[in-house]
Amino acid sequence: MASAETPLLISGAELAHEQIYKRFSPARKRVIVALVSCSATLPMFASGSFIPSIPQISKDLNSTGPVVSFAVSLSICGAALGSMIFATYSGFYGRRPMYLCGLPLLCLGSIGVSTSKTISQLLVFRLIQAIGTSGGLAVGGGVIGDIYKLTERGTAMGIFFSASLVGNAVSPIVGGWGAKYSSWRNVQFGLFIVGCLVFLMMLVLLPETSHPGTLGMDKSEESDATSNPERERKFRWVWLNPFSCLWLLRSPNLLFVTITGMTVLYTDYALLVPIAYTLGVRYDITNEAIIGACFFPMGLGNIIGAPLAGILSDRVVVKWRQRRGGEWVPEDRLRATLFGALFLVPLSIVFCGLATHFVPGPLGLACNLFFFFINGLGVDLVLSPSSAYIVDVLHSQSSQVLAASVGLRSLLLSIAISGILPAISLVGVLATDLFVGILAWGGFVLLWATIKYGDQMRAWVDVGYSTIETT
Repeated sequence: MASAETPLLISGAELAHEQIYKRFSPARKRVIVALVSCSATLPMFASGSFIPSIPQISKDLNSTGPVVSFAVSLSICGAALGSMIFATYSGFYGRRPMYLCGLPLLCLGSIGVSTSKTISQLLVFRLIQAIGTSGGLAVGGGVIGDIYKLTERGTAMGIFFSASLVGNAVSPIVGGWGAKYSSWRNVQFGLFIVGCLVFLMMLVLLPETSHPGTLGMDKSEESDATSNPERERKFRWVWLNPFSCLWLLRSPNLLFVTITGMTVLYTDYALLVPIAYTLGVRYDITNEAIIGACFFPMGLGNIIGAPLAGILSDRVVVKWRQRRGGEWVPEDRLRATLFGALFLVPLSIVFCGLATHFVPGPLGLACNLFFFFINGLGVDLVLSPSSAYIVDVLHSQSSQVLAASVGLRSLLLSIAISGILPAISLVGVLATDLFVGILAWGGFVLLWATIKYGDQMRAWVDVGYSTIETT
């Protein structure tokens, strides 16, 4: 917070713009954050509950672990496509309709997965399920940007990510215990029930949060009213290009932050996707419930890291504005990511590889679980401020740019994840984890370059960056 000795210099235009964030009371804002966080939890549940069940699913469907794990890559690809579709249309029709369209797809996909008899059916319905969950993060991030101003946004985004990432901590345990003591099919049916409940809550409680007059539908109706005042206002479908948002990533700042996010998240997946074939094999764990419980330390790190990162990034923004006499430099928020990107994320996966390779027995397993926690903490120390930064610099297209970032990141991840199990089979756990750690250090270099040269990089390509009066 700004002190009396070093007040922020806030212009009249900035104060006028801040009034738009007072449309909802603090209590109503908390309800909105809770709703969108619930929706963002669902993709975590869909993927997290699936991974511990891979050995059982492969046995049930007469397949192999690597083939079933392809469903993880396919679902990430589907989530990337869905996030771009929902985010693009959320800028035209609004945030609320996207939730009301996406959640029924999640329910349909979950029923389909739970009743799948073949691998092909499983893959198709996992794709539908992933598309249905995909609006949770991109559209949810846009909602946070709609209702919270610049100096509150990082904290709100951290709370949003923390709540949504409860799924990372809980879903593998639910999936593992469900697979062990009931059936992986019942777990997916349970996801269908949860999806229905979240849909009903969205239908009843979620308002439209987009700033008045900013939706494409509003502008289209204004144009129609001008040309034909007597024309009746009614819904009409407009075809939009969901891939157009990717063009925003021609900005080197946004591209660098997106690639960094991919390298950071890749460490997550490199640890979790093959867990039954790494920790399970090394430490003789065959019980799906115990394998699912091994995910919990990483999820706990996510839950702690996300709000911590949000609070730190807001403080960094205020601190550096004070140093500059009120001047706002968007890249200052990224300074909160550096410790996690340089130390916690890459070192955690490298030490996991070393522990798995060299340390046997309970001590080796304990070391792995400790570094799982460190990885979860570090990942959110990078991703939460990065997401807030993306909203800051392109606030007028917050959902679209988040979807572009998540979409490209997910497409790259879907390709990279498909190579994890083959790499472990070919070169071993240690070499694979070391390679992924080196990629994460490459992400740190991109973040550092964005912070140091952000102004110059934004001058190379203008994609409609926000100013302090419009962010």
